[in-house]
Amino acid sequence: MNLTKLSCEEFASELASKKPVPGGGGAAALAGALGVALNSMVANFSKGKKKFIGFEKQHEEILEKGEKLAQKLLTAIEKDAENFEPLSKAYVMPSGTEEEKRIKNEVMQNCLKAANEAPLETLRLVYEGILLHEELIDISSKTIISDIGVGVQLLKAALNSAYLNVLININSISDQEYVNKNKEMVEELLKDGNVKADKIYEKVLKILS
Repeated sequence: MNLTKLSCEEFASELASKKPVPGGGGAAALAGALGVALNSMVANFSKGKKKFIGFEKQHEEILEKGEKLAQKLLTAIEKDAENFEPLSKAYVMPSGTEEEKRIKNEVMQNCLKAANEAPLETLRLVYEGILLHEELIDISSKTIISDIGVGVQLLKAALNSAYLNVLININSISDQEYVNKNKEMVEELLKDGNVKADKIYEKVLKILS
């Protein structure tokens, strides 16, 4: 099933079902894609306006980056589903004997690392989306500034959600070098991303007050 080709209603129905995918990882990536899409909407609306005519090249660059980011985030929805399915099967592998336990653990460890790829990528991409909002806020039309706020809140939710999906995977991974390396990276992005997102949102509130 190609999840990104489903209607909003169909995706929500699949998300609500008992099926293992889509799940939180796919929902986080979708929220990120929507946050970036709002950034592009604001850039498109502001581009060419008399007040911002000197920033047309910057608007175009933001739009180009946004298009690529949104597409990568949509791809992450599919990647998350594809990589999680083998893990869900690994959980129910037999473990009655020591040999079965050994094989199951080996398969589980490989599947956990594979399942962690999409949320790691989602988190990095979402952070880039927050940076785009930071770049756009001062060169966007005030009549549509609320959408910067909505977009960055979606990205903040996606950032924190992707982090939870990373955390649940690495908590079960025994490769300590892998865990330490990725945990340090995501925690740095998580902290900085939340600070930036809050500042952008506060700036929007101030403009609207």
